[in-house]
Amino acid sequence: MNGAESLVRTLLDEGVEVCFTNPGTSEMHFVAALDRIEGMRCVLGLFEGVVTGAADGYWRISQKPASTLLHLGPGLANGLANLHNAKKARSGIVNVIGEHGTAHIALNAPLTSDIEGVARPMSHWVHTIGSSMGVQASTRAAVQAAATPPGRIASLVLPADCAWNEVPAAQQASTGRAPRLARRAPDLASIEAAAAVLRSGEPTLLLLGGVACQEGALAMAGRIAAATGCELMSEFSMARIQRGAGRVNAPRIPYVPDAAMGVLKPFRNILMVGCTEPVSFFAYPDKPGRQSPPGSRLLQVAQPDHDLDGTLAALAEALGARGTAPKGVSALQRPALPDGPLTLEGIGQVIAALIPEQAIVVDESVTGGRALGGVTATAAPHDFLTSCGGAIGFGLPTAIGAAIAAPDRKVLVLEGDGSAMYTIQSLWTMAREGLDITVLIFANRAYRILQGEFAGVGAGTPGPRANHMLNLDNPTMDFVGMARSMGVESGRATDLGSLARELSRGLASKGPYLVEAVL
Repeated sequence: MNGAESLVRTLLDEGVEVCFTNPGTSEMHFVAALDRIEGMRCVLGLFEGVVTGAADGYWRISQKPASTLLHLGPGLANGLANLHNAKKARSGIVNVIGEHGTAHIALNAPLTSDIEGVARPMSHWVHTIGSSMGVQASTRAAVQAAATPPGRIASLVLPADCAWNEVPAAQQASTGRAPRLARRAPDLASIEAAAAVLRSGEPTLLLLGGVACQEGALAMAGRIAAATGCELMSEFSMARIQRGAGRVNAPRIPYVPDAAMGVLKPFRNILMVGCTEPVSFFAYPDKPGRQSPPGSRLLQVAQPDHDLDGTLAALAEALGARGTAPKGVSALQRPALPDGPLTLEGIGQVIAALIPEQAIVVDESVTGGRALGGVTATAAPHDFLTSCGGAIGFGLPTAIGAAIAAPDRKVLVLEGDGSAMYTIQSLWTMAREGLDITVLIFANRAYRILQGEFAGVGAGTPGPRANHMLNLDNPTMDFVGMARSMGVESGRATDLGSLARELSRGLASKGPYLVEAVL
């Protein structure tokens, strides 16, 4: 058994069952090992940002790390934007990054680079294997690091000679799965402090993030709200929130700073469970970066790596709320399908009417999605995934990982046209793997968010050259044609009626389907 085979066997021993790949020459022994050893699903992405984004989506739904396979430093660098998003989403990923053979590094061949230096800013754990004898222990440590709550990025560098060299027979036996670290126990002092705030009667917000936005934790938060009168919200950037009929609604803090500060203004206290302090994405002239009102009290009840279900249960127990009916449970209320021209409000109604039961909705519609929150709160129960790091090109790859993690569930992607072009190669992988994904492209032919930000930061009115950098026309992109060229069936919508027809067709299909909504 060589080092590459040891690595594959150890990944499988550790419960890693999927490898999202974009390999090169240095990784051919690892590719050969994946070919020879049964048990690992290998998914090819045509760009490394697809690979890393898919691994992010897989963790969000399965809560298990997948492996990536990346080619040297430049291949890793191509995947860094979606590793940034995954790190902010607190996803667990094991990156396997090929490296030149140990003796070859000194020759400074064209692809030689400081791989650890490239990996470190987007990783929690980085390690280079020193010999084939160290493959098993290093791989177990990488998976353990990735699975450490709430989820971490582990980057394991595999020199080519460590892959092709034989592992001594004495080291070939499995040593058993590395122990998994548990979430931290609830902080009883913080829980008691939060209970005192909630008993005070002061206007208080219970702000949720991480796994506190899944159904059971939301129900417990709803009991606390019913017993105390506090309000519930979730942070804007959500790795995964479970929404829709039968679930407690925790609206997201708005993206726009003025709107965010407006909804937070009434609160004297903000209790944070599994999230961090609400701040604006960017700095704006003469506006604060913090969105909480001046003089308000922020209390960190639980960090993202705490046992958040246990924290909310303990808080409810302290308040005598365990038996209280939850406040804010959404009832199913599908809107009627509207007619007329395409508007963001109308698109939101169509989506809310058609979301399938237990669908996974991946939202990178950017400006187009801002009308969705209220109207989809009473849609069929669904999971809602958003970008947590703000690097665009997140939506299509994340949908791949989510679909592989949950093959029995429909995945719906809400995607801006500008964002889609960052990782458009995802469509090819969706077709090749036969994934049950419907993609809705908001084709407004512009970086619409940047047009709004231009004014928001006080840059004035865009002139011809500025508009040339913010518009996506001349030439106009044909997403229907692009999708078909990569094996994905597609259709175009120019009004709400055709949108409902095309989206229904896509949602009824069992493979990938793309709808281009021309705004």
